[in-house]
Amino acid sequence: GCSSLKELNLSNFNTNNVKDMGRMFFECSLLKGLNLSKFNTDNVTDMACMFSWCSSLKQLDLSNFNTNNVTSMFGMFNGCSSLTKLCLSNFNTNNVTNMQYMFDGCSLLEELDLSTFKTNKVTDMYGMFYGCSSLKELNLSTFKTNNVTNIDLMFYGCDNLRSNVITKDEKIKKLHGEFIKND
Repeated sequence: GCSSLKELNLSNFNTNNVKDMGRMFFECSLLKGLNLSKFNTDNVTDMACMFSWCSSLKQLDLSNFNTNNVTSMFGMFNGCSSLTKLCLSNFNTNNVTNMQYMFDGCSLLEELDLSTFKTNKVTDMYGMFYGCSSLKELNLSTFKTNNVTNIDLMFYGCDNLRSNVITKDEKIKKLHGEFIKND
């Protein structure tokens, strides 16, 4: 809730023993940038709403994040409405169970590489891409929804995404057929 914070130097933060980073930057709405390249996230299990409502962030490089133990990514980037670049290239989502509202409101994000995402344990994807109105294509070929019980509104408000979702997952095809790209 540090809504007036514009800069933050975390270069000397020792996060070696941190298990919960949920809501860490929640509602830091004027924060323009974050350098988290030295963050050790090896022990983190909760990243829920970590950057939620950081509405001034334009770029975020989390390629150094170790997410092997993370179980919740609920609303992780929810409300990041200025985000145009998001690097999640090393994300391991093997243990994640909740991705509800993960990218909700990332309305300026045109590209999103989720090629490393494994969703075998995820049970909730409700509104995952809700309001991602600038996304042009989304490759979800690694997604498995066998355990997902809530997938509603997954692509709600993704008008530029129509017929440009690549997936082999039958549940996504069945519920969101208008977004699926013909192979």
